[in-house]
Amino acid sequence: MGGEAEMKRTVDVNIPLGPVHPCFKEPARLKCETRGERVIGVEVELGYMKKGIERIMKGRPWQEVMFLAERVCGICSVIHNMVFIEAIERISGIDVPKRAAFLRVIANELDRMQSHLLANFSYCYTIEHETLAMYLLDVRELVMDELERLTGARVTCAYIIPGGVRCDIRAEDQATLRISLDRIESDLHRYSRMFETGPMIALRSKGIGILTQESARRSHAVGPTARGSGINVDMRTQHPTYQQLGFVPVVRKDCDNYARIMVRFDELFASIRIIRQCLDTLQKGIIRGGGICKSGEIRYSGEAPRGELTYTIKTDEFGRITDIQIQTPSIMNIEACCHEMIVGVDSIADVTSTFVSADPCIACTER
Repeated sequence: MGGEAEMKRTVDVNIPLGPVHPCFKEPARLKCETRGERVIGVEVELGYMKKGIERIMKGRPWQEVMFLAERVCGICSVIHNMVFIEAIERISGIDVPKRAAFLRVIANELDRMQSHLLANFSYCYTIEHETLAMYLLDVRELVMDELERLTGARVTCAYIIPGGVRCDIRAEDQATLRISLDRIESDLHRYSRMFETGPMIALRSKGIGILTQESARRSHAVGPTARGSGINVDMRTQHPTYQQLGFVPVVRKDCDNYARIMVRFDELFASIRIIRQCLDTLQKGIIRGGGICKSGEIRYSGEAPRGELTYTIKTDEFGRITDIQIQTPSIMNIEACCHEMIVGVDSIADVTSTFVSADPCIACTER
């Protein structure tokens, strides 16, 4: 018995990763319990980015909360802006002009593209394919330039307002956007093939970080993390503008790190198609319908780059936010990652890549 106890102390090791780690976009600490190189348990430690932003929102007018919502997360600020404003519109019965509705989708999809490119950059950097990582970061700059051209800002755009959008898109900007989309699409075809066919990438990605469909449902995974495990769930299918565009979610069934990254590559091409559809569908007209914010309560969801984002809002007759709760997608994906995906990987080196493959947003999670 003494020999067995000594062996257990020698082999079983607790290895901490983070909170500061070169492969993590934001601080989080993973406590990995290993037996040899094999990971047998993981515990995630958060709390390094707590902002208390929901508490700050309460009691403030919607005009201020609109800007605070964007600052929940800088990587996916447009969808926070969009979900909050559309929730206010549904409480108040405010209609949105058709042109403004399509412009919202363009802004949202550009924001989704830059977020997915950043996620795939982080993954490629984590598995030490720095060449492909920098290629993707270069493409992201093209997307950010187009987002700035449309909204006037690169990160916190405040583009969507009750009853419409803040500014229109000019004819010359539409032409420039089409040219940029052609270049981005051409580059992405090359880079996605590099990822698909790279032997080193396959060794580090295929069959690693397995999240079965049953495990994904049990963990309530959302977004590309769920769709990479064969679950057809995307809140855009319930949005009226996306329904007009005939949106169909991207799903893969390989259930591993490779599938999750490829879902994001596939969604990049889907976003390009959606933006082109919107540009083809745009009709002349107003971009602001106006309206008055009223009292009421609603629970409203949208599809963020990482999955379902939900705002539960209560307003008074003056348009002040009396209560607000935000449910972000990363908390479910982190749960799935730590309890299902990482447990069982054969090397501690695969822990960081598997964690990054879920694209966790710590700023959203902690708020």
